[in-house]
Amino acid sequence: MKRLVIKVGSAVLREDTTLAIDRLNNLVDLIAKLKIENNLEVILVSSGAVAAGNTKLNLDRREILNRQALAAIGQPLLMKFYKKRFAQHDLVCAQMLLVAEDFDSRKRSDNAKSVMEILLKNNIIPIINENDVIANEELLFGDNDQLGAHAAYFFDADMLAILSDVDGYYDSNPHENSDAQLQKNIDFIDEENLQMKHTPNSEFATGGMVTKLKAAKFLMDRNIKMYLSSGFDLTNAYDFLLKDNHKSGTVFEAKQK
Repeated sequence: MKRLVIKVGSAVLREDTTLAIDRLNNLVDLIAKLKIENNLEVILVSSGAVAAGNTKLNLDRREILNRQALAAIGQPLLMKFYKKRFAQHDLVCAQMLLVAEDFDSRKRSDNAKSVMEILLKNNIIPIINENDVIANEELLFGDNDQLGAHAAYFFDADMLAILSDVDGYYDSNPHENSDAQLQKNIDFIDEENLQMKHTPNSEFATGGMVTKLKAAKFLMDRNIKMYLSSGFDLTNAYDFLLKDNHKSGTVFEAKQK
């Protein structure tokens, strides 16, 4: 594996009314190890702008304009943190704000890809988020799971790793069924599972397991792997991403025909 996209969600990045600094620190340390020890090119898709903005201004997040205002406040707060922490590893990060249309337009997607290649060749860590400050709902993916999947495909990554508030995909809801079993490997996603109601676990999240399954299906159809694991405890992510030791978490990979 040469190039990896890591997506981290709002539920991981926020702790009550503040940013989850410890989890953010752990994320940066993981990415630094992947780059320095495993020589990987890493692209980070980071949610959390609205959540970060809400730590400074309390607005009703159900209103789209309020969410856009909070994102405008929160995006530079996130980038300030990332810039400072990556610098402690002698790494430089850059920001790319994209919308769905950037991947639909050949000219715009080619331009974004060219910029991405320049950043990666110069050992820069691109940090991607949706440009939801000024874009209307029709231009947005609506959740960063889909953005992460499209970034992995269009930027030629070998795998997307989603670090979330769930530690993998279960055969039933583990919050409702104590006998639910983690599925370590998934090679097929039934269409019915893609039609389930979204169930985000955080008030700041915009997706849920369904959006992760849709992201996995998008990538599996294009022969790209996806890994889903906890962003709260990175032990399993370290084992799998650094050591290729699949102790836990779920790998989505289509059967080879």
